[in-house]
Amino acid sequence: MHVPKIIKIKRIIEETNTIKTFIFDWDGESAKPGQFMMVWNFQDEKPMSISIIDPIKEEIGISIKNIGPFTEAIHSLQVGDKLGLRGPYGHGFEIAGSKILAVGGGIGMAPISAFVNEARDKGVEVDVISAATTKNELLFMDELKTINVNAYACTDDGSFGFCGFATEFMEEIIKNKDYDMVVTCGPEIMMKGVFEIVNKLKIPAQFSMERYMKCGIGICGQCCVDDTGWRICVEGPVFWSDQVRLITEFGKYKRDASGIKHKI
Repeated sequence: MHVPKIIKIKRIIEETNTIKTFIFDWDGESAKPGQFMMVWNFQDEKPMSISIIDPIKEEIGISIKNIGPFTEAIHSLQVGDKLGLRGPYGHGFEIAGSKILAVGGGIGMAPISAFVNEARDKGVEVDVISAATTKNELLFMDELKTINVNAYACTDDGSFGFCGFATEFMEEIIKNKDYDMVVTCGPEIMMKGVFEIVNKLKIPAQFSMERYMKCGIGICGQCCVDDTGWRICVEGPVFWSDQVRLITEFGKYKRDASGIKHKI
């Protein structure tokens, strides 16, 4: 039954001024990188990406950015407070090849972090591009360095690392390295740029998409995309580039809770 499990917050990590990671006791083997949890604060429920999966400690972590009333309420919670969790849901990332480039933008680094940790555990070489508007919003840079990945930072304002967009930096490093696969999550306008690059170079890629969700289990149809009708919560949120090519709304628009289109 898809009923929330009421569970205490075990630890809270303040990642940035706007992002916190909430750690819970959970069967880490049940979750896969790229999947999400439905988080219930006893008033409303929203999907949130899993950023930490630890089957040894039996923990998962969910990184949440404070962007509105729901997330603000969660950010006000303390260790020992309770939330409702159900999941994990969705189709996650797959590991293919021995050399992978991961591109994350903003809070999109949450599932990227979980993926990179699993890939490194399996001996896969991974380079990571972490992008944010400014230095103080960059995610997981220190953690990535501890697991032997080449972690590159991009900031819109040039306060740290490369000054510019993740896709601009990606075009530079991809000229000198041969990657078996690319994985990406972040603003869809960024992922559209990633798609254009991998499509031109014929590199297999996976994209973690986001749409408005209500049920999280494929019943309500709220997160269906044009023209395939795929449900982001079930067939996604991760899609291969050949699938993304069939999603006509990708990089163009998304729908709100009322189904009204909004340009990306």
